[in-house]
Amino acid sequence: YGTNSEFGFDYLRDNGMATDLREQVQRGYHYAIVDEVDSILIDEARTPLIISGPAAHSSHQYVDLKPKVERLVKRQMAFVNDLVAEVRKAMEAGDSEKAMHRLYQIYHGMPKHKQFMHMLEDVAVRKLHENVESMMLTDLHKEEARALREELFFTIDERTREASLTDRGCEELNPGDPEMFVVPDIISAMAVIDSENLSKQERNQRRQEVQAQFADRSERIHNVDQLLKAFCLYEKDVEYVVMENRVLIVDEFTGRILPGRRWSDGLHQAVEAKEGVEIERETQTLATITIQNYFRMYRKLAGMTGTAETEAGEFNEIYKLDVIVIPTNRPVRRVDANDLMFRTQREKFKAIIDDVSERHGRGQPVLLGTVSVDTSEILSRLLRRANIPHNVLNAKNHAREAEIVSLAGQPGAVTIATNMAGRGTDIKLGEGVVWIERDLILSQTALDEKPAGSPGTLRQLLTEKPCGLHVIGSERHESRRIDRQLRGRCARQGDPGSSCFFISLEDNLMRLFGSERIANIMGRLGMQEGDAIEHRWLNRSVETAQRRVEQHNFSIRKRTLEYDDVMNRQREVVYGFRSEVIAAEDVREMILDVFHDVVLTQCEAYLFSAKEARAEELHEWVLSTFPVMLRAEELEGFKGTPEPAAELVFERVRESYEVKCSLEDPNVLGIMERQVVLHCIDTQWQDYLRALDELRDGVRLRAYGQRDPLVEYKREASTLFDELMARIKSGICTDVFRSSTSLQSMQGFMARLRGAPRRLQTQHASVSLLQGTPPAAGGAAPGTPATAPAAGSNPMSSFVDALLQQSEPSASSPRNAPAPAAA
Repeated sequence: YGTNSEFGFDYLRDNGMATDLREQVQRGYHYAIVDEVDSILIDEARTPLIISGPAAHSSHQYVDLKPKVERLVKRQMAFVNDLVAEVRKAMEAGDSEKAMHRLYQIYHGMPKHKQFMHMLEDVAVRKLHENVESMMLTDLHKEEARALREELFFTIDERTREASLTDRGCEELNPGDPEMFVVPDIISAMAVIDSENLSKQERNQRRQEVQAQFADRSERIHNVDQLLKAFCLYEKDVEYVVMENRVLIVDEFTGRILPGRRWSDGLHQAVEAKEGVEIERETQTLATITIQNYFRMYRKLAGMTGTAETEAGEFNEIYKLDVIVIPTNRPVRRVDANDLMFRTQREKFKAIIDDVSERHGRGQPVLLGTVSVDTSEILSRLLRRANIPHNVLNAKNHAREAEIVSLAGQPGAVTIATNMAGRGTDIKLGEGVVWIERDLILSQTALDEKPAGSPGTLRQLLTEKPCGLHVIGSERHESRRIDRQLRGRCARQGDPGSSCFFISLEDNLMRLFGSERIANIMGRLGMQEGDAIEHRWLNRSVETAQRRVEQHNFSIRKRTLEYDDVMNRQREVVYGFRSEVIAAEDVREMILDVFHDVVLTQCEAYLFSAKEARAEELHEWVLSTFPVMLRAEELEGFKGTPEPAAELVFERVRESYEVKCSLEDPNVLGIMERQVVLHCIDTQWQDYLRALDELRDGVRLRAYGQRDPLVEYKREASTLFDELMARIKSGICTDVFRSSTSLQSMQGFMARLRGAPRRLQTQHASVSLLQGTPPAAGGAAPGTPATAPAAGSNPMSSFVDALLQQSEPSASSPRNAPAPAAA
């Protein structure tokens, strides 16, 4: 039993960090039963589980760029203020074309501008705004739209939550050199370098300079974009709170703080820079998996929730799960009123306070649900002005959650809550809150049935004389399930209750995904300040907007899963190999298998894949990788298949490794071998994850070249994975020879390397490394030529030099300290 995230992290720790079977805690993936299954498998599936560690290098420039970006945001705000004034003048003059152009610029420059939001209350202005947005999406007006956006300093897309600089913004940030915020054309620059008459060294130096400039400018532009998002799209007390000098993310579905979670891609650091708190060090991904792929490992999966019906399609498509609706224990006796639609948030908030005041006056408890900390605090201030006592439950005072919820059902209680007072919370009703008899509550009488001895239905009785907990939604959430969860806080276990949602055209849902039809009807009705409309078709229009958002979010989750599916198969291979290493009683057999695979691959590449055999190059590779005695001539003349040549090299490597092992401490040799192999797997896998992140960011741009980014990602990730496995095996080959259980063992091995035979037998029989002792000074070994090779001709001298540089003991090293493993 545990939380979904902890199970996922246990999986990542077991397979990506554990070095011993005793450190692994999970026992396989047989059967999982998930409580609140929609929250875990759908809501939280948009964010992958990531274990991260501090990055080796920090290259961000947020501190330096923050003042410049802050000034740029102020310049844009002043420019948008002027645009708002121009719209008003154009509307008075009847110049609808100019008004439309300026509205387009305002929306793409500062979509949440207060005066702009106020102007949209005018139906004529809103209609112009919606028309110009549709018009500028057509090919006919594409260039015109681009020209209008270029007049801004930066553009904002609220739906995708992206921000990007324009040429004007680049010039404003750095008037002396606006190109500093433009990514150089690296392909053209490399082509120019290749065309020039340069030496190899000069050409490499110029290439490195271009690559360094490209990396520096890319990082700077990325930092600016993230700072723009932090200033313009991420609001304090909505998406995050600042507590104890730290930026803490607020869960949009539950309203709770998510301790330990950080936005990725530098966004969290940008928000920290915006708020003036300490910018924490950059992190790099050590291990990651999506919620979907974790739970799909279970052979059997099931779950329960009260709000899965609306997501039946996604459950079936992603998890192959069917949704079955189970009838409630007792009939639901909740009276759900139609949504009340207002033009502005100001009118909506006033109507909410009036409704709360009236119900509080007659002793009915009220639960007022909000979608953000900011909204809950606004409503709290308005209730204080109206002298209505109340409790507030949000991310800032979550420690009092149990106490606040326990009092929410008392007579006349008013509780403001973000989505925290949601799942699984049973609010007990106090004495006198319910006027209907206990026998009726325990009966099976439904809302639209007449109780015994009553002239009307139970719905009519509860509408005329409300009782039980009343739930007010201050805004529709983007997910219908969250709204149903809020409504489900009342009328539990047969108790009566009621609910109503108050919404306005300024709410995010209606503003971004709402229907133009609603605004037009409200205009034709000639509604006055404070007037509201309600009707069944209005509820359907709101649900249509919610379906649009749900479909949009589903496409995001599905795309995330499609990308993770590529890595998932690769993760299974790497984690499977790693688990075999941990579980193996003798890792040496696995190491020898790796030696054989690597040698066979290289023999095939050098001797059989090319047009002509390159025995000399294969010989150089063998001597730089393994401490073996081998002549280049021995690798010539092989025909047919690479196996005979590979067997020759492998036997020399195996004999060399056996000699090395004979010099090691047998009590810890197995531990060292396991640690070396695991270290090699882990470091290469972490580098690979970073490379995949960079690849994923890069392939998105290929959509502009009419290529599917996902197909490109799959193709290149496959190539990168082949290279990863080759690097892991190659790393194992070198690392096991350059690691030791003690300095004495390493020094003994190097002494044997120095004393290796410098002259080879003339017979055809193979010569093994490290056999016997070096010949006595001044004498020749029996059966060898009298003339010795020149000094320094030992084919292993380069390998010995590498070991000496790596393993030279320092004065402070303890006598029996283990030699460092190769990175």
